[in-house]
Amino acid sequence: MGRTRHWWYGGSRGSRVTKVRPRKISGAWREGFTLDLHTVSSTFVGHDEYGHPRFDTQRSEIGELLYRLKNRSDESFLQQIAETAVRFLESWKPDVDIIVPVPPSRNRAKQPVFLLADALGSRLNIPVKRDSVERTRNVPELKNVYDFKERSRLLEDAHVAKTRVISGKKVLLFDDLYRSGATMNAVTRALYDAGAKVVLAFTITRTRSKT
Repeated sequence: MGRTRHWWYGGSRGSRVTKVRPRKISGAWREGFTLDLHTVSSTFVGHDEYGHPRFDTQRSEIGELLYRLKNRSDESFLQQIAETAVRFLESWKPDVDIIVPVPPSRNRAKQPVFLLADALGSRLNIPVKRDSVERTRNVPELKNVYDFKERSRLLEDAHVAKTRVISGKKVLLFDDLYRSGATMNAVTRALYDAGAKVVLAFTITRTRSKT
């Protein structure tokens, strides 16, 4: 897995600097990056009163911000995440026509991946096509499926991209959290099937292992 040097990005005026360590992610796309690992350590500390395991989890700086947005519905960190991502994208300079967010796996009143994609598109002046990829069938929750081949099997032919939106376009495929890459690979194939000229991939964080 390739890495770039460390980067320190500030948010809006007066906000705290966010440190990230961008690294490459490989897949069916031409080139891809994530800003940092999501967690840097997770130590088992015992069981709770119900017998459930408890962990002391340490997240990267950007991972903590994303965790609060995704798991605590705290939108106060949305702009800082977006501005940090934009600073990196401005240095990477991906040549794309549209941003396509990965379809969310859970139903929420507000989808973090859409909120972030819209924030990136607004700052970069790149159209965001939320509905350009659709699921053709229900896919079971994948977070507890640890085998990459099994994940890929469950996702086979589960996505379709709209040719009228995608054909001939250079696409930045975006997701907030990258786990195994199975979903992004499946969506990338759907984009190419719909005639995408090129697909690049970008995520805010990724897990430490391919699970």
